[in-house]
Amino acid sequence: MSTYDIVSIPKSSLVFEQTVALLEESWPHCYPEKVARQTMEQLIETGIFLVALQGSVLLGMIGAQPQYGKTGWELHPLAVDVNHRFKGIGKALVKALEHAVSNAGGIVMYLGTDDAFDQTSLADSDLFDRPFEKIKAIKNKANHPYTFYEKCGYTIVGVIPDANGFHRPDIIMAKRIAFQSS
Repeated sequence: MSTYDIVSIPKSSLVFEQTVALLEESWPHCYPEKVARQTMEQLIETGIFLVALQGSVLLGMIGAQPQYGKTGWELHPLAVDVNHRFKGIGKALVKALEHAVSNAGGIVMYLGTDDAFDQTSLADSDLFDRPFEKIKAIKNKANHPYTFYEKCGYTIVGVIPDANGFHRPDIIMAKRIAFQSS
């Protein structure tokens, strides 16, 4: 495995332009060019944003914004370049972000991981009918990222039924990143 650095970046850097492109490539259905740029600008101004770099090459990026004062933070976005996936970069980015958010006063990190493309057993199911039973029995049918987040210590804490259309939920996951001292 090649080495890389995880750092924050200024909005005016060349790497910033690479982050906009990576966001567009990773989720073209959600982030057309102007939306990707606005999302990245807002994140750098109001949240915590980190990138994994190998020299000047962007390998991946991650960000979070405070949503409940400084205690609850939403992890979004996380993207790793397609040529560098499954090499531990995403997990390293998550860990670095958790550390930075904890240092900023964060206690819990949460995220939504949409199932808009029938990747889990929760899709094509009416989650207004016995939602907790269905969440407990969730199955990954097509490489849905919820299992990646579980490996990073996140737990499914709920769903938003029909968030992406009928029977296409948003799966809500969370992790406590700071602990009370006894």
